[in-house]
Amino acid sequence: MAAIVEVSVIPVGTGNCSMGDLVAETLKTVKSEGVKFQLNAMGTNLEGNLDDLLGVARKMHEVCFEHGAQRAVTIIKIDDRRDKDLTMEYKVDSVLERAK
Repeated sequence: MAAIVEVSVIPVGTGNCSMGDLVAETLKTVKSEGVKFQLNAMGTNLEGNLDDLLGVARKMHEVCFEHGAQRAVTIIKIDDRRDKDLTMEYKVDSVLERAK
């Protein structure tokens, strides 16, 4: 069964308050890993095998240092439901249906 992991990577010590370039670099890492993802305004949702996703999150974290950050803060939320298959679309659609 697939897990959903939300990853927010925050580079610190770059000398620039904009994070767009580094976020784009982390997204390139996600794409290169072939992981299903949804970018949102505050992070990136990943879907797949939990062990694989945690490895991808680690690589996203390292991107900050590879691009000159002196510090990185990474926030990870895990939704690992085992009683049924879980997808990002299912979760969103389920809430939107209830909000009608």
